Amino acid sequence: MNDPILTLSSSPHIRSNNTVQSIMRDVIIALIPAICAGLYFFKFKAALVILTAVLSAVISEFVWQKLTHRDVTVNDLSAVVTGLLLAFNVPPTLPLWMVALGSIFAIIIVKQLFGGIGQNVVNPALAARAFLLASWPVAMTTWSIDGTTSATPLAILKSGHGDLPSMFNIFIGHIGGCIGETSALALLIGFAYLLYRKVISWHIPVFYVGTVFLLTTLIGRNGFMTGNGIYEIFTGGLMLGAIFMATDYTTSPMTKKGQVVFAIGCGVVATVIRIFGGYPEGVSYSILIMNLFVPLIDKFITPRKFGEVK
Repeated sequence: MNDPILTLSSSPHIRSNNTVQSIMRDVIIALIPAICAGLYFFKFKAALVILTAVLSAVISEFVWQKLTHRDVTVNDLSAVVTGLLLAFNVPPTLPLWMVALGSIFAIIIVKQLFGGIGQNVVNPALAARAFLLASWPVAMTTWSIDGTTSATPLAILKSGHGDLPSMFNIFIGHIGGCIGETSALALLIGFAYLLYRKVISWHIPVFYVGTVFLLTTLIGRNGFMTGNGIYEIFTGGLMLGAIFMATDYTTSPMTKKGQVVFAIGCGVVATVIRIFGGYPEGVSYSILIMNLFVPLIDKFITPRKFGEVK
């Protein structure tokens, strides 16, 4: 007589109800507050950029998979998330054809050519942003708010010229910058939702932001202990990068200890670029650089084998 208790099955024996689609859906929900903030502050231009980026990403993935005779996976919503994150990383004034090209680059070059979801080496949206910034630096660094061209707070800090926005405007997002990065409040709401849904853990965002806060305070832009760490962490793309892109499953370490090392590395690189580099912002490059170290981190920081005795 067969006893169902003794029936064997192949691994994995521990399963989760989470799917790629459900996780991506939660990420999209978490991005809604930032989408609303972007539409409120940047109006119709932001809507066009977001729509163009998402549609271009989805269509690119669908067409590529059809042409290469692969399973079509656009229903998993990962292309939608990539399009949204790319839109969040560009100014609302960026020409739409550049936005579309960025999405195509992210999906085909960075994602599909490496094997599709779960196989990419670096974050697709950030790689596309770096591609656009290298190709069209003027268009990618032209900022406006309320129809007026203005410098970002980080650019003002970097140059030392101009009036800095108030902390209130920094926190709610009434400043020049990329569509999805300006409102720290909206991004923190999304962070709380992702933690509640257990889509991400707190380790990478907290250690990443905490490292930037500590180093920018200590090093300072005008000498030791002259920095304003609170102002630094609420401006630029730090919150967006730490919460939504550094936590990408594929391009971040597997273990909690590894994630802490990864996050601290991101914070160090971002701070060095911000203070000593020629570019006001270092978040995108810090994540991309540390993405390349993830295999090394996973190699040396591995979980202990079950039942292992030292």
